[in-house]
Amino acid sequence: MSWNPVPPVIKTEVHTAMPDALRKHGVVSEWSRANKGGEPVDCFIEGPCFDPHGNLYIVDIPHGRIFQITPSLEWRVIAAYDGEPNGLAWHPQHQLIIADYKNGVMKLDPRQGEVQPLLARRNSERFKGVNDLIVARNGDIYFTDQGQTGLHDPTGRVFRLTADGRLDCLIDNGPSPNGLVLDGKEKVLFVAMTRDNAVWRLPLLPDGSTSKVGRFAQFYGTSGPDGLTMDADGNLFVAHASLGAVFVLNPHGEPLAKIESCAGRTITNVTFGGPEQRTLFITDSSTGSVLRAEWDARGASGRIAATGPA
Repeated sequence: MSWNPVPPVIKTEVHTAMPDALRKHGVVSEWSRANKGGEPVDCFIEGPCFDPHGNLYIVDIPHGRIFQITPSLEWRVIAAYDGEPNGLAWHPQHQLIIADYKNGVMKLDPRQGEVQPLLARRNSERFKGVNDLIVARNGDIYFTDQGQTGLHDPTGRVFRLTADGRLDCLIDNGPSPNGLVLDGKEKVLFVAMTRDNAVWRLPLLPDGSTSKVGRFAQFYGTSGPDGLTMDADGNLFVAHASLGAVFVLNPHGEPLAKIESCAGRTITNVTFGGPEQRTLFITDSSTGSVLRAEWDARGASGRIAATGPA
């Protein structure tokens, strides 16, 4: 798809929404006191992730829950614990891995339902607040440590936990690092910097370090970019947490399309699924809905662990 100075708008539809019986009506959590002015929040979903059997998993941050949504759209709580899960990824060894703001990097076997630590601390210190993670083809885990950082305090970090257990800090000056994705050759890491309202580009060097980090794209609005994914053509999909859309950028950062929410404006994450990996599944956190839209290219190979529902 070529660059269009006036990108087309693509519509979404609701794939599924959290059943009312599973919503925590009237509950004020520690998370809602800090993030929603103390108002009760019945759910706040993020982190869509498929397993190899086509089950979709999402998190409910304020209530410490992880849900499985079957291909027939049945919702099931597979874990409820003392945590604030933000992001999910499927790992060939650890099954579900969880970016947990309160506890660090966790892991979960969906059949057992017990959340366990994978990496809770770095050199005996707790993280600021882990936000999102992805898994490289070799099993390395990249994750963001966002906390309450921003332009006033640009000390957010991006880490890589290698398959052999080494922890590398790639950057430590991020104003709110959030979602992240690797390019197709896994030579470049893209990171959403929410409070900078931008996406940063991190070249990965042969020695494992990064250099010449730059701002790949700039946005606007009261919040900023959240979750990221990429298709096989190298186009970047940016879920924006206040503009009610996923923005699609070509490999040069030029706009290709705007995928608009049919529900609320708090669009937080996006991932590929479906039999041909051409369907986008998008979380609207404000309404507890998972949206869907079709795309003309497959999701990038190597980070798609499943064939999601049609």
